[in-house]
Amino acid sequence: MMSFFVALRKEWLEQWRTYRLPVVAVVLVVFGLLSPLIAKYTPELIKLVPEGEAIAQLIPPPTAMDAVAQYLKNMSQFGVILALLLTMGAVAQEKDKGTAAMMLVKPLPRVTFLAAKFTALALTFAASIALAGVACYYYTWLMFGALDVTRWLAFNGLLLLFVLVYVALTLFGSVVAKSQAAAGGLAFCFLLVLGLIGSIPGWGKYFPGQLLTWGAGLVAGNAETFWPALWVSVSIIIAAFVGAWRVFERQEL
Repeated sequence: MMSFFVALRKEWLEQWRTYRLPVVAVVLVVFGLLSPLIAKYTPELIKLVPEGEAIAQLIPPPTAMDAVAQYLKNMSQFGVILALLLTMGAVAQEKDKGTAAMMLVKPLPRVTFLAAKFTALALTFAASIALAGVACYYYTWLMFGALDVTRWLAFNGLLLLFVLVYVALTLFGSVVAKSQAAAGGLAFCFLLVLGLIGSIPGWGKYFPGQLLTWGAGLVAGNAETFWPALWVSVSIIIAAFVGAWRVFERQEL
């Protein structure tokens, strides 16, 4: 257990010193702040284009749910992009540079090595989404009124789980692949496969994308739940991590 915390501290410091944590936090916080602003002022911007007045009259007055929808769109898109970019070199880069071999002769169990990396990445995204959530909530409160705090927290928790699915899959790709580019390509394939399967009628409710629908519904006061999507998402994370560990155990560094 001590070796895990030592490795986690090393990974966490690396997240900070390589500016990965600040970059993720800044990007997500900026889009968290912009989401209610975009929702509020989009009708006004439309009025600036030719014949925009007529178009703007067809758009209903913006509400807090428009801010939530914009936040959901921004966080899901940029969260996944950042998950792929930050994670694709987590193991592949260290194998290429030889630092992984140096770490593992400490001795450090390989499963601990991977667990520390995943945990550090999870903490990075958890902290960043938390800050973005606070920023979006505050601006939404100023412009539209307060949202239910408990439901907002649950929504952001589901959003974090959605992003962590792609962190885990990309970590698996980083273990399997020999380069960052290959790991990123493999992770993108996973993204496409999950998206395609989730788009099949009747199947979507079992896949990670449904977590976003669930979260938005929670904030809107919808009592409908999608527990199968949550358990499938958790299962994908566990399977990706175990798969990465088993492959990593057999690799020569």
